[in-house]
Amino acid sequence: MSGPEKAPEDTPPADLEKAPEKPPAAEPAPVPAWKAVMQGLGPSGLGLRIGAPVLALVISLLITMGLLRVTGADPFSSITSMIDYGTTDNSIVDILNRATRYYLSAVAVAIGFRMALLNIGVDGQYRLAAMLSAALGGALTLPAPIGQFLVILSAMLIGGLWAAIAGVLKVTRGVSEVLSTIMLNAIATGLIAYLLNDQRLAEVRPGSNNVATAPIPDSGRVGPFNDVLTALFSGPGLIAVLIVGSAVIVYSVHRRQAAGGEGSGAAPGLVLGAIGAVVFMVVTALVVAPVLSDLPGQVYGLLPMAVVVGVVFWVVVNHTRFGFDLRVSGLSPTAAQASGVSARRMIVITMVASGAVAGLIGMPELLGASYEYSLNFPAGLGFTGITVALLGRNHPAGIALAALLFAFLDQTSDVLQEVDVPKEIVGVMQGVVVLTVVIVYELVRRWEIRLQQRTVADELATGHDLAAKGAPS
Repeated sequence: MSGPEKAPEDTPPADLEKAPEKPPAAEPAPVPAWKAVMQGLGPSGLGLRIGAPVLALVISLLITMGLLRVTGADPFSSITSMIDYGTTDNSIVDILNRATRYYLSAVAVAIGFRMALLNIGVDGQYRLAAMLSAALGGALTLPAPIGQFLVILSAMLIGGLWAAIAGVLKVTRGVSEVLSTIMLNAIATGLIAYLLNDQRLAEVRPGSNNVATAPIPDSGRVGPFNDVLTALFSGPGLIAVLIVGSAVIVYSVHRRQAAGGEGSGAAPGLVLGAIGAVVFMVVTALVVAPVLSDLPGQVYGLLPMAVVVGVVFWVVVNHTRFGFDLRVSGLSPTAAQASGVSARRMIVITMVASGAVAGLIGMPELLGASYEYSLNFPAGLGFTGITVALLGRNHPAGIALAALLFAFLDQTSDVLQEVDVPKEIVGVMQGVVVLTVVIVYELVRRWEIRLQQRTVADELATGHDLAAKGAPS
């Protein structure tokens, strides 16, 4: 008689106890080069972030010297003449004023770039906003600062609404913002030509063929910034600038090092921050302060407005939910949509914000120098802003340096004719600088990505080997 049958075991075989292994996650798609350039993506390491622009500027300087030699000029004497002329007091004032306009234009472009939108229409947006706000300011006499605020706000509103047309066309009809903004530039030019007429919003200046809007009254103008610069860069003001600037540099570098996990502990960030603070104090006290404390010309009174715009741009893009949604929508609209972000809404808002900043481009000149919109009003600043934004990698600090460089080159172009060099060579210099910086940054970025991928692969391989060796037999 056989014993009782054993109940079937409910436990599965040992080889089935293990949960099925999940397939390896697919590697994220690499960011296209054009999108990386527009969004200012670059190397993440501090050494590479400093070395890449230095290398690019050295290469561009060598190429520029070669071009000058090809034209038959002595490159050393040409560059020396540019530096000598560009460092005179009057030239420094003109460079600061030019850089203010270039900076605002580049920030307007950079807002779109951060979402992979190419706002070519900045030029038309700022010219139309400047003309209409100048007509409004000349027609009204209001006490300060109401008159200034009214003109500035109206310019932002006009620029934002004009840019919104391209955003609405893109999300409703799929029209490329490049094509629509180019067409809107042409329409803006036609509107300005129609309205800038003595029968409409302008008047003919006696003794000339120039037509302009009515002058803005004294109560609506903005005075020069020279007195504030003198107070900031002399005496107690200079000491305060040195202390605050050094503290900001130390804190920023330390925070970036800690967030990036570079180095061990707090020491590396503090050391690098201290070095940067020392350099800042030396350059500011010995170079910047003696120049800015006693300038002969009139610096735009709205120069601080450009600084505020840059700070707000940096804070919003890097430290707010809106900025995160903007950057994510630019990198991957599908991923943004999956996470609950409306890409269509972000496109319209981004274009409006870009246009609103574009409306500010003409304000320093309008309220601080010309006080009217005429045929002589600065034009073409929108296209300059595109190159400045690319050169500055869409970062407020980088854009500021790029704006100063372009302003310096534009200011010193006339002196080249004295050494038998055509002034048009400056345009070639600017193009060489931008192309070199863009190419070097992209090459360094790709090299760093490959280095990181190789490092991760080595670590994973080592980890697998260690796990295999430690597994029980």
